[in-house]
Amino acid sequence: MTGHPQQDQPDLTATDIAHLRAMIAHDQGKRARRLLKAMHPAKVASLLETLTPQQRIAAWHQVDARTEPKVLAHLSAAMRAQLARDLEVDAPPSDSALSTADSPIDDAPETQLHLVLDALDQGKLKRISRLFSKLHPARIAGLLESLPATERAAAWDMVEGERTSKVLRHLHQEVRRRLATEMDLEHLVEAARGLEADDLVDLIQDLPVATGRQILEAMDRRERERLQSMLSYPEDSAGGLMNMDQIAVRANIKIGTLLRYLRLREDLPSNTDKFFVIDRKHHYQGILRTRRVLTARPETMVSDLMETDFEPVLADQPSDAVARRFEEQDLSSAPVVDADGRLLGRITIDDVVDVIREQAAHAMMGMAGLDEETDMFAPVLASSRRRAVWLGINLITAFLAAWVIGLFEGTLQQVVALAVLMPIVASMGGIAGSQTLTLVIRGLATGQLAGGNTRILLLKEAGIGLLNGLLWALVVAALAILWFGNWAIGGIIAVAILLNLLCAAVAGVAIPLLMRRLGIDPALAGSVVLTTVTDIVGFFAFLGLATLILL
Repeated sequence: MTGHPQQDQPDLTATDIAHLRAMIAHDQGKRARRLLKAMHPAKVASLLETLTPQQRIAAWHQVDARTEPKVLAHLSAAMRAQLARDLEVDAPPSDSALSTADSPIDDAPETQLHLVLDALDQGKLKRISRLFSKLHPARIAGLLESLPATERAAAWDMVEGERTSKVLRHLHQEVRRRLATEMDLEHLVEAARGLEADDLVDLIQDLPVATGRQILEAMDRRERERLQSMLSYPEDSAGGLMNMDQIAVRANIKIGTLLRYLRLREDLPSNTDKFFVIDRKHHYQGILRTRRVLTARPETMVSDLMETDFEPVLADQPSDAVARRFEEQDLSSAPVVDADGRLLGRITIDDVVDVIREQAAHAMMGMAGLDEETDMFAPVLASSRRRAVWLGINLITAFLAAWVIGLFEGTLQQVVALAVLMPIVASMGGIAGSQTLTLVIRGLATGQLAGGNTRILLLKEAGIGLLNGLLWALVVAALAILWFGNWAIGGIIAVAILLNLLCAAVAGVAIPLLMRRLGIDPALAGSVVLTTVTDIVGFFAFLGLATLILL
């Protein structure tokens, strides 16, 4: 039975109305949602009665979906009808159009993105809230990353409070940082409490120092000490990847004792495929696999089942080396120890998958000189600044190639055909060199390429360059002779292509190795240097031979 909300909930204050109106006016959706969520449904109904139609629609979109039926029950019949008209709902106000009806969602990401964009365009944000409530946090993160900055902020406000931390975990670093810095501190701390320790460390490292310190201060002493210990290690090290939720046991206890302890726990940490055996001083001694515990007799000692030959991961070991070990040995988890062999924590497969994904994205983006630009809708100024550096470097290399061409200006003026054929030489060398460069960078990333086998790879790539050079030199020479009717030009371009492909093969191996030795990321700068080398060598060989033979 419904009645007037003013009679049901008389404690509505002018402050509540003013706060809600201010939040709506400043697009502070998340704050409005928290304010309304803390209120009794009758009070929410009273607030809605005091607002203008536009304010009422905006406020209604912030009402929690599960609270909607209760709020509707406290609205007058006239207000329910008015609200339905304002929202352009065809069905009766009491129907599921204004409630949480569960309708199937198309699994296609393109369809889901289209639904979100339509809802944003029409200002019907509650549709986004309902869609998000049915999606996995990883899919929500993907949709948020697909939106421009302004629309992303509006959609982010529609993520339910308890799911905020889970969505933050799946966002790429740059997007996560931007959304987190836009949140008010209270809400950010609340979301941080829902993150696993390793994910929380990643978030704190992404945030400004002052904000990260405030999050730490909001944690209890024990949690703060754990986080500070993890933050003391570099982000790209095993210590930066590890979590401290491991279960450690002593070697001198019985399996039955361990099982009784496990039954006392409410839950086991995720990916608990092994327990770690330590001594009284917390030094790592070995592992005890979970499957052995489940099948062993209760009176069996841990020392009889433990494996002492399982090597731990050193806390300062690079994260890419950790990822290689997980890949090679099919690990789900591994212990992390300090230099003295004391157990610090563990690394799990979900953290390693994130490392592998980041490395793949870094390599792909780096080949275009984009480095860490994981947000395709990043601000124009920030993106321009990143790309301008590599455009400037590329301009310098282009001027080097142009300078080489300028040395043979007289040759080009007398033999116009050379200008027509010249791009072919540079293009063939660039493609061949890029193939070798990609192979070498992959070998360096996976650890397959080291000092002992680089000479073999260099000889192999030189052989490939020689064979492909001979093949395509003959093809291009034949086409040049048919085109211009000049045997000399055909011979010149054939020799130039052969020399450039050989040079490309050697440069494709040598450049990334040299850059790595100098501490430069070959995935980021290798292609720029390689293109410069193949262009200069190609132009110099082609035009130099033409000058010697034709003039």
